[in-house]
Amino acid sequence: MIQKFTIAKDDTWYLAFPDVTKTHSDKLLCTFTRCTHHRDRSVTQMMLTESTDRGRTWSEPRGLTNTFDHDPDGWRWNCPRLSTLSDGRVVAVVDKQRGSDAADQSPEHLTNWLMISEDQGATWTDLIATPVYGIVPDQLVELRAGPNAGRWLLTAHTRLTEDPAMRSAQRVWWTDDQGTTWHGPSIAAQSKECWFCEGSIVELPNGTLVCFLRENSSQGHDGFKVLSTDGGETWSEPVAMPLVACHRPVGGLLQNGHVLVTHRIRQGGGFSNGQQNFVASLTDVQSCLAASREQANVRLCPIDYDRSPASDTGYSGWVQFDDGEIYIVNYIVDDHHPLAHIRGYTLNLDDLVLPVE
Repeated sequence: MIQKFTIAKDDTWYLAFPDVTKTHSDKLLCTFTRCTHHRDRSVTQMMLTESTDRGRTWSEPRGLTNTFDHDPDGWRWNCPRLSTLSDGRVVAVVDKQRGSDAADQSPEHLTNWLMISEDQGATWTDLIATPVYGIVPDQLVELRAGPNAGRWLLTAHTRLTEDPAMRSAQRVWWTDDQGTTWHGPSIAAQSKECWFCEGSIVELPNGTLVCFLRENSSQGHDGFKVLSTDGGETWSEPVAMPLVACHRPVGGLLQNGHVLVTHRIRQGGGFSNGQQNFVASLTDVQSCLAASREQANVRLCPIDYDRSPASDTGYSGWVQFDDGEIYIVNYIVDDHHPLAHIRGYTLNLDDLVLPVE
């Protein structure tokens, strides 16, 4: 059912945290971070590769940004994201951090920037500043329907210092003039009990936004969701969603009206760092809108298992072609190669069907 392809692999560098977008001509662009190691960001650069045959083969990766090489001020690149706008432009979101413990730092240390391409990734603008601060940004989301059609949303998380008891906050900024002026942030989720982060926003057909959230206590808890009916300006209280032990959710709307979320399973407990299993969770709009976990339907599809004793996987992105085929990108160690690499997967829409009740 699932085919696997090597997108990028390097004997020298750790390749991780990929994302993918599909241009209007069906070219695939994949971005990822090239670094020393997941736990060593002394050297970092954001990379870009492309495919014109639906992800079966890929170009030699090239730099999307400059390289930070033992930067004296401590700057490093983190997790790039890609999206294709309705007018055909491609937007990269790149987050630049200063220091090692970025989740606890001040705004000037956790910056997020845009780069825009008008030629399907061949050339890019210089870095465009945004007011967004935090780490692990979502893709730039362009709203397509309702009174806020055309609005851009960006979300990232950080720990706010106003209340030390509060854990990480997922926050949202928006612009109605394509980045000239920004508004917000609104707080999508924050708690003293749960560690919400790595939000992924999906616009549902009725215009409601759902933001899927990682719960970062590493206790094996479900993913959560919050909803917005005003274009991201206010959000509901968090509700658990049966996205099992969910880390780094990446959600989107499928052609058949269902919702797909790719994510790592981090089960918690001992004997394991909990980063071996990468899955796709299929759900529906009613489940996204449901008021409780018990009312939500989710079907898990295993995508990959990291066999390495130093396993590290589960930051992903995905797109869907017009014929229904889904293409997923992920990073994984997996074999005896000592460093992580970028892998692609294909599966068919027919393989992801909710059961008839």
